[in-house]
Amino acid sequence: MSATVWSCGMGVNAAALLVGLVEHGERYDLAMFADTGTNTGRGERSATYAYQPILNEYAMAHGLPPIMRVWKKLADNSPAPSLYDDCLSRKALPSIAYGRKSCSDHYKIRPQREAVENWQPAIEAWARGERVTWLIGFDAGEWHRALEYGTDKHVSRYPLVEWGWDRDDCIAAIKRAGLPVPGKSSCFFCPNMKPREIRDLSEREPEKAALAVRLEQNADITSIKGLGRTFAWVNVIKANQEQLRMFPDHQEMPCACIG
Repeated sequence: MSATVWSCGMGVNAAALLVGLVEHGERYDLAMFADTGTNTGRGERSATYAYQPILNEYAMAHGLPPIMRVWKKLADNSPAPSLYDDCLSRKALPSIAYGRKSCSDHYKIRPQREAVENWQPAIEAWARGERVTWLIGFDAGEWHRALEYGTDKHVSRYPLVEWGWDRDDCIAAIKRAGLPVPGKSSCFFCPNMKPREIRDLSEREPEKAALAVRLEQNADITSIKGLGRTFAWVNVIKANQEQLRMFPDHQEMPCACIG
């Protein structure tokens, strides 16, 4: 039987996929989470790092391998600079801010592919003329993304689409398993974050919000306004801080009810 690899994003779909595999009596042979922070741990949100041991505990309790963390490496196999540090040194923003996706390719896809290239079960499967199966967590609401990305060595499979699980089904499965529903998994400075997510980051992890602003203000940009492409994160964060100062925690707000 061909070797099976799970590409774990550590978000809602990833957690639901793991639960679904358990419920359907299926398994994988290798699970990987690609960290854009490489070995520094400075790439993803804190909640994402905190969720990995939760999924690992659930996986191992059901006889499945834990999720290993992989990252971009240099030619000598040493850790490459994190995506954040790379952008900082180049005075640039993640490529997705400019409409490209090389940041995902270099820091998410390639590290996982390289890990599999050196994974003995994969090497043995290829020697038998088999392809490695990759489990990818697009849900049924994203069926249009479930394309055949296969090569002569790999074939893609989308379990959530097969099971007909949309976002609500995924959340229900996670709760059914007694697991906490994870937040969005992405770089803490991802240009795809919405203003409400940026505000949430500035309140929950102000140190990471400050790092994101530092990256934005350090970048030499002309075609876009900032990390938000059409807007600068610093303005969203400042406006949120000013709004919060209007209603300090100790201030009691009167109720509008009468009676």
